[in-house]
Amino acid sequence: MLGPVILAASRSDKMRRFVSAAPGTKQVVARFIAGETVNDVVPIVQDLAARGLEVTLDVVGEDITTVEQSYAARDAYLELIGRLKELGLGARAEMSVKLSMFGQSLENGHELALANVRPVVAAAAEIGTTVTLDAEDHTTLDSMFAIHEELRKDFPQTGCVIQAYLFRTEDDARRLAANGSRVRIVKGAYKEPASVAIQDKPEIDKAYVRIMKILMEGEGYPMIGSHDPRLISVGQELARRAGRKLDEYEFQMLYGIRTEEQNRLAAEGHRMRVYTAYGTDWYGYFMRRLAEKPANLLFFVRSILTKG
Repeated sequence: MLGPVILAASRSDKMRRFVSAAPGTKQVVARFIAGETVNDVVPIVQDLAARGLEVTLDVVGEDITTVEQSYAARDAYLELIGRLKELGLGARAEMSVKLSMFGQSLENGHELALANVRPVVAAAAEIGTTVTLDAEDHTTLDSMFAIHEELRKDFPQTGCVIQAYLFRTEDDARRLAANGSRVRIVKGAYKEPASVAIQDKPEIDKAYVRIMKILMEGEGYPMIGSHDPRLISVGQELARRAGRKLDEYEFQMLYGIRTEEQNRLAAEGHRMRVYTAYGTDWYGYFMRRLAEKPANLLFFVRSILTKG
């Protein structure tokens, strides 16, 4: 029951100010956010790579209101790619982008977001890596999928994300699997109405399994975004049944969550990618992490009480 309340709070300026000022916030945010700058995140990427893990990097920030902010988001990713190139980390680190950050919700937002993300995708390709387009709320998805399709004409490794709790997702998965796309599947972390999304958690899990099966049996590259041990085990079995080798799919987990399990999967030979976010505009991302798992919220509340 807490999840929808926290998701609503993620859009509240009043709650943003309260959470940002809370004494325990900095400690908890550091668990999920790798830092505020490129200089903060580079040593973390190097450490993860040294442990046999791969990385996807997200410069956090979604609620932009001006075209100039969308250009700044583009430039932040170009700066990141430049640093990865200098350090020879292109083969181990890809990027995840939210098109809202690139201007998708502004006037002529579809064209603006495409124009902003294209140079990022091109620069990533030049250093031997790629970009995955994150899924946001359901109203943005038609635009996201159209931009994904357009980018794949020149950069076929461009990935996208689908969300198991949406009713539309099984059809999207079939289309993307047939097209040979790189696809990350997640449960979904936005507050969506019952008219478009499954509300019951066990039913979401069942949908997740059905969609994994579609992706594993398809022509693309599945990326299993989950911390759920049962779903990870099911994903391994579905990959085995589909005859996939260990380098023909991967698991993805968030930075700071189930670190031992990340290391275990990598040690077993699986491709294990750590979703690593950084930046100053961390609030929306942080609140969705709290909403996804009650234990995260309890950790946060305890930190406030002990630091207060």
